[in-house]
Amino acid sequence: MSLANGRHYLAIPGPSVMPDRVLAAMHRAAPNIYEGALVDMMPALIDDLKAVAKTDGNVAIYIANGHGAWEAALANTHDRGDRVLVLATGRFAHGWAEQAERLGLKCDIVDFGRSSDIDMARVAEALATDKAHSYKSVLVTHVDTSTSIRNDVAGVREVLNAARHPALLMVDCIASLACDRFQMDAWGVDVMVAASQKGLMTPPGVSFVYFNAKGDAARDAIQHVSGYWDWRPRTRPQDFYQYFAGTAPTHHLYGLREALDMIAEEGLEAIFARHEKLARAVWAAVDAWSREGPMQLNVADPAKRSCAVTSVRLKGNLGGDLRGWVTQKAGVTLGIGLGMSEEGRSSDEHFRIAHMGHVNSHMVLGTLGAIEAGLTALDIPHGTGALDAAAKVCATA
Repeated sequence: MSLANGRHYLAIPGPSVMPDRVLAAMHRAAPNIYEGALVDMMPALIDDLKAVAKTDGNVAIYIANGHGAWEAALANTHDRGDRVLVLATGRFAHGWAEQAERLGLKCDIVDFGRSSDIDMARVAEALATDKAHSYKSVLVTHVDTSTSIRNDVAGVREVLNAARHPALLMVDCIASLACDRFQMDAWGVDVMVAASQKGLMTPPGVSFVYFNAKGDAARDAIQHVSGYWDWRPRTRPQDFYQYFAGTAPTHHLYGLREALDMIAEEGLEAIFARHEKLARAVWAAVDAWSREGPMQLNVADPAKRSCAVTSVRLKGNLGGDLRGWVTQKAGVTLGIGLGMSEEGRSSDEHFRIAHMGHVNSHMVLGTLGAIEAGLTALDIPHGTGALDAAAKVCATA
């Protein structure tokens, strides 16, 4: 017998849970793409996207996933042969570097492993060796979805400033935007990439590249940008179609408009506080389970953990067994241990719990209850009191 019948719950770190309001907003006939409501709503939508990132800069919209945003950011700022410094704390930093190399860029990767955040002393050392200022950019992943490490973006900017290095600070906020605190302008970020399917609560398929005046100046300094990736027409359109280099992603835009309305109604500070609270509930449960048995949080220091996703190690390849049981018997899908093996591939020693976007206490507590049932059913040793500990976090003001 299975208890999985009923509404299945997706606890993976993207695509995140789609709010009913977003789905309802998308459930409509195709609109006129030449005039009317869809065209009229774009200026306010752009302003609201900027507000979420806390920037007065620019944002270009692409019909693409996060990989497309990676490429767009690089294509507007780099020529073939340019050097890039990549600060890697998980699979997605390496993924961005691979994208850069396919564009003909030369990547120097400083790898901090899969459970540690960026060491600023090592960044300073790497910049100090670049006497000729040959690094065109420094690539940072704010939250690496694979490891759940949250990096100090403002700290990287401070190191760049101290070194008087002119490299662009380029940041991947795909997992973190509207989940973990981020301030593009205050933190000195020149280019930032994000996507629709996580904190922005909209189906996958739309991504964003934010850039400031320094980032835009880099666009002037390169030899060529392809017509599709060029961010200039997208941010300075003379006609509506130029926002998207062609036909608009109509129904994604309706969904995104509703999601941005929901974000504005709750308020960013309340959203950040909700994510922090739910993350601490997950950590409290895992801490309790870890007191006996093979489970442990991937990131030891709570200050270095993302509030959007938590990576957990379950030694002995038991993570895969637990994920399978929870899916088949309890109707909850957990995230795979993406990029956590020595080869950078999926690892059955790890699993991930997402708590990003449209989530509340009953969703998180239900997921934790399903995990506890799985640990019990599979006879995996674990400490007691996990659900009580999580509930106490949720119950406190």
